[in-house]
Amino acid sequence: MAVKTLQDLLDAGVEGRGVLVRSDFNVPLEDGTITDPGRIQASIPTLEALVEAGAKVIVTAHLGRPDGKPDAKYSLAPVAAKLGELLGRHVQLAGDVVGQDAEARAEGLTDGDVLLLENIRFDPRETSKDESERAALARELVALAGDDAAFVSDGFGVVHRKQASVYDVAQLLPHYAGTLVAAEVEVLAKLTEDAARPYAVVLGGSKVSDKLGVIEALAPKVDTLVIGGGMAFTFLAAQGYSVGNSLLQEDQIGVCKDLLERFGDVIHLPVDIVVGDKFAADAEAKTVKASEIPDGWMGLDIGPDSVSRFAVVLSNAKTVFWNGPAGVFEFDKFSAGTKGIAEAIIKATEKGAFSVVGGGDSAAAVRTLGLPDDGFSHISTGGGASLEYLEGKQLPGLSVLEA
Repeated sequence: MAVKTLQDLLDAGVEGRGVLVRSDFNVPLEDGTITDPGRIQASIPTLEALVEAGAKVIVTAHLGRPDGKPDAKYSLAPVAAKLGELLGRHVQLAGDVVGQDAEARAEGLTDGDVLLLENIRFDPRETSKDESERAALARELVALAGDDAAFVSDGFGVVHRKQASVYDVAQLLPHYAGTLVAAEVEVLAKLTEDAARPYAVVLGGSKVSDKLGVIEALAPKVDTLVIGGGMAFTFLAAQGYSVGNSLLQEDQIGVCKDLLERFGDVIHLPVDIVVGDKFAADAEAKTVKASEIPDGWMGLDIGPDSVSRFAVVLSNAKTVFWNGPAGVFEFDKFSAGTKGIAEAIIKATEKGAFSVVGGGDSAAAVRTLGLPDDGFSHISTGGGASLEYLEGKQLPGLSVLEA
């Protein structure tokens, strides 16, 4: 894509200029503590470069899904603290999005300062379907940055959203792709345009419906498509197996049947399943054949035979894309499948494969299970965005940067 980069902006000079940056700080929180700061860490190179070049940096980001109004549990306060720690400098947090506090703080910025606006989704116009409402918020954001401002899009996890801080702002200011967005696009282009073969894709997660587009787009292009996670049970049901109380999307059984008929030589399903008598960390667990899930039990992970078979296929791959855990990795008893798949991908990477972990839950799983980030070639910060890119969809936040 012909997009101006952060380097182009730095070359043009940013000292004393307001630079509005859209970052992705949608991190998991537990009791106000950030459990995985990966997305904040990924934003540091862009912010650091702007700070060092003397820009007045104003950052917008969201956290969770507040209902278009302020909600203390979605405040960016923990993010501002973490960001300051990682940048090694004080990061101001505005008490509002584009209100009086944001205005006063923006006005008082000096070269190299960083101001984080409060959760952009506290303003209902951010996610509005009404273009004029989004444009009004975008104009207020631009006004905060002052004359001669620039916009840097660095929140890859939101580029598939047509939202004020991602899309509409870019129409009002000279716009540039941040380091993170540029790197993510380069990686995804490699997966779609010139992937080395054999090419293996591992898809997990709970819903088949979320992954249909990417299965349709990738199945004709890859050598192996491994299916795990909750979505595997709809495929098993399509083969005529009973799946007990496992997650099942009955309305997708026909679609899965059709996919198995067309791509049966590429799709690999689990051959054994770790089932639990309830959805809980202390559930009773046992391993059964995929064709013999007992009534009243639910599949919560893929079994050891499945892991071994998938590991063989993955060990020969030259390119691997993984999106979605193989089981409920948050519960110890049901984490071995996800860990086994991840370890197989790490081994393939050691042998020279190019491996990409596609954001969201998979990235969280890598960190929760204590696996090294650098065991993979790239860990994406955008789950939904990376899937939509691989499906070949137009991503508004990227296409607007090309304009």
